[in-house]
Amino acid sequence: MSDDQTGLYVWQDREIRFDEKADGVLVRRGEVIIDAIEGIEDTKGNNGERGSLMITNLRMIWTASRDSEVNLSIGYNCITNISIKMANSRLRGTTHALYVLTKHQSSRFEFVFTNMVKSSPRLFTTVQTVFRAYDTSKTYRDLRLRSATIKDQQLIVLPSEKVYNKLSGVWNLSSDQGNLGTFYVTNVRAVWFADMAENFNVSIPYLQMDSIRIRDSKFGPALVIETTGSSGGYVLGFRLDPKEKLQELFQEMTSMHTTFSNNPIFGVEYSCLLYTSPSPRDS
Repeated sequence: MSDDQTGLYVWQDREIRFDEKADGVLVRRGEVIIDAIEGIEDTKGNNGERGSLMITNLRMIWTASRDSEVNLSIGYNCITNISIKMANSRLRGTTHALYVLTKHQSSRFEFVFTNMVKSSPRLFTTVQTVFRAYDTSKTYRDLRLRSATIKDQQLIVLPSEKVYNKLSGVWNLSSDQGNLGTFYVTNVRAVWFADMAENFNVSIPYLQMDSIRIRDSKFGPALVIETTGSSGGYVLGFRLDPKEKLQELFQEMTSMHTTFSNNPIFGVEYSCLLYTSPSPRDS
């Protein structure tokens, strides 16, 4: 069958980019600026260069004051460690600085940021707190297999998550005979679990859906969700009788995916919100 819904790609939290054009440092849909700190030096890469650091729910963006095309975009998913250590700054001398260790693809990078404002902990506290909020909310953004998603045959609902549909009698076609279970549709993901073993489950955020289709299988027409390469490139099939219900599920999934694409929910909650872009745009 030709029914199809293709996915969206969000690179902002999953890549490190250097010296982007203006579009690359604009916030995208769903990205929120939590703090913007002036007087921040990129001590390792541009020692002596004063700039500003923008902290969003997806990444850190450092921009040089003298030239906006001298910049860094550091996605939180690339960060492996954050610490505070002494550094030698041309602008501040020997002082405490924020060290950010990262890994992107096969490369490792270390970034060092120094605040020109003496005795201000703002750089350290904001970055560490926002990164912790990102790191503890990965269920919104990452595909999960056999995770602590279901308790007592009920979905563990995330903050900001709303359940729109719960369907029983849905077959997961990952094995030769299929497994009977329950399928949830929410505003951030689709979740299936086996009725006989709730720890046999899958949680698929819309962020990680590359396509949604109805295709023929040896079990008959099935809802097929293909996930992004970064989430493993899974092909997950689900069957529901009668065919009319399967079509309704497909239409609901594509509608929810479209709604999510227009207004993504990344799940990073931080109480000290300072600024939200009035007109976010995709890069």
